[in-house]
Amino acid sequence: MKKAILAIFFLFFWGFLETTFSQSEQTLINSLKKELSRFIENLKSQQYPPYYISYQVFDVESAGVTNSFGRTFSKGSSRFRFLDIDLRVGDYQLDNTHQTERGSFSFSSFQSSRLPLNGDEKSIRSAIWNATEKAYKEAAKQYQNVLSSKALKVKEEDTSADFSREEPSIYFEPRAQYKVDLNKWEAIFNRVSKIFRENKWLLEGRISFSYNNYYEIFVNSEGSEIAQNDPRFWISIYVRTKADDGMVLYLYKNFFGFSESELPSEDSLKNALTEIIQKLKKLRDAPLAETYSGPAILKGEASGVFFHEIFGHRVEGHRQKDPRSAQTFKSYLNKKILPEFMNVVFDPTIKEINGFKLSGYYKYDDEGVKAQRVVSVDSGVFKNFIMSRSPIEKFPKSNGHGRKNYGYRAVARQSNLIVESTKKVPFSTLRKMMIDECKKQGLEYGLIFETVEGGFTFTGRTIPNAFNVLPIVVYKVYVDGRPDEMVRGVDLIGTPLTTFSNITATADDLGVFNGTCGAESGGVPVAAVSPSILVSKIEVQKKEKSEEKPPILPSP
Repeated sequence: MKKAILAIFFLFFWGFLETTFSQSEQTLINSLKKELSRFIENLKSQQYPPYYISYQVFDVESAGVTNSFGRTFSKGSSRFRFLDIDLRVGDYQLDNTHQTERGSFSFSSFQSSRLPLNGDEKSIRSAIWNATEKAYKEAAKQYQNVLSSKALKVKEEDTSADFSREEPSIYFEPRAQYKVDLNKWEAIFNRVSKIFRENKWLLEGRISFSYNNYYEIFVNSEGSEIAQNDPRFWISIYVRTKADDGMVLYLYKNFFGFSESELPSEDSLKNALTEIIQKLKKLRDAPLAETYSGPAILKGEASGVFFHEIFGHRVEGHRQKDPRSAQTFKSYLNKKILPEFMNVVFDPTIKEINGFKLSGYYKYDDEGVKAQRVVSVDSGVFKNFIMSRSPIEKFPKSNGHGRKNYGYRAVARQSNLIVESTKKVPFSTLRKMMIDECKKQGLEYGLIFETVEGGFTFTGRTIPNAFNVLPIVVYKVYVDGRPDEMVRGVDLIGTPLTTFSNITATADDLGVFNGTCGAESGGVPVAAVSPSILVSKIEVQKKEKSEEKPPILPSP
């Protein structure tokens, strides 16, 4: 009975498909399915037949324009197709991607190649065939190496399977058509970016518009068939200068939307440009900060990046299996790591929060698994890793966080990181709490971190398990009531567990950071959402600076 129902479903589905998709898209999907079936069936007789194959096509349409000092620097559009093949030899428990003491093979048998844009089935299937042949031969060779190494190694710490079994997913969208008017953005940028010219101390000033739609088609040997659009629209502002002591200083501001209409107006851009230039001028004239250890407030956006760097990367599941990783939170499952008033959630299923669009949104991940909300920390207690299809001990399944850019193999990556709190106070109260804590510690001032550019973190066992968050805009808040003072030239450093234990309260505000995170599987869009947080003790060190003097002559 179940088989009959399934057959009816597929007949109905393909009838829907034929009336919804363009001929070119239909040809591409059919070509993928035919080659997938052909390889699975005909390689069964090989010594090491593939047990899993997935094809993922990225049909990328992009356009953009960049302006500097009132003139267009670049303008254009493009379209291309990439085919990524994940081919696995062995079985779900042990396959060719298994890490060995000779090094990880996770990427070596992964095949990526270009596909033609035309709708000719023969040329498309030929490209798929050629890439799959290479992927299979490499996978078989690597699997032999895995078997040899496995016989010589001591027992592994984590004996989980190399790949999880997941239910197939079926979801289809036709390729969306976006009409982007680059001439409109070029004209707007020509007008608003003239502000750059009025500030001759600027070394660089750019404003750019970019659009990308990643039309992603995914099929695998388990029966998953997915076609989805991933449109992204950005406007970015970047300004750079140099202080008299040689320190390079810059600020940026990004605007993100899922459609062109969600981007800011010309007046809003002009105001943002004016504000960022004025702030950079103050930063240029600001004094250098000293090393410091004491209370600090990380404002919402800075707090979000802070959690992304020091927490998010450490709960990406695949790192818990890597014997070279420090696995910071692996032994903290069901134990307290944050104050009981705090939760940390990864949720790729939401597109916006409080009116802010979230760039970590997606419907299905890059392994064909439906996006899922993951509560990682519940009332301060660590509960979950974010998982791809690479299982770890006690976490045998994906939770929809296998992500990648084209040309890479998917691993567990962050999506929309959201910090929640039940101990919220007005920001003015949080500021007063910081001043009171400074007095208690006998300090002259505390610090407020307003903006950060990003950061990096170390997760290996052979080096200190520390983080370095890179602030751009920092203020001293004096306990005696003097006006706040902008300072420059510090990095925020520390270790995760100690820093988490020093969080005492949060504000009732919310900051959103949208950006692109780079790691093993390439750059993926992410968002970090957090209230401002008060930390009773934090440490900063002096930032590296150039010894090169500022320009001798002013800008013409």
